[in-house]
Amino acid sequence: MEDFEAAALAVLDTYLDALNARDSAAMRACFHFPHYRFPGGRVEVFETAEDYGIDNFLVRDDTRGWARTDWDHRKMVHGDAGKVHFDVQFTRYRADGSVLGTYQSLWVVTNRDGKWGVMARSSYAG
Repeated sequence: MEDFEAAALAVLDTYLDALNARDSAAMRACFHFPHYRFPGGRVEVFETAEDYGIDNFLVRDDTRGWARTDWDHRKMVHGDAGKVHFDVQFTRYRADGSVLGTYQSLWVVTNRDGKWGVMARSSYAG
């Protein structure tokens, strides 16, 4: 595994830990802003860190009853020292362990001035 792939994967792990802890500040620290999300046929732009947090996640229809999320897979599609594209799949679970939903997504993680962060996500999640 290349150093850049490991660095970008670490951001994904840190983000998921922060999401599951419902820690908005730690979630924001994993992103570059502006941050772009492409759910379905829409585009969401979070211009600044203050524009994004756990509340943005919890108000969506596809997160009702959500307790935690786990990665099913994270596969590098393309990558270099400046940018990595990941094909990912994640599953959201309810508190009782039942599946809320499983989603495929493409995540773009970039290196800006030595900091790796998620720049964009294109997802089939709501």
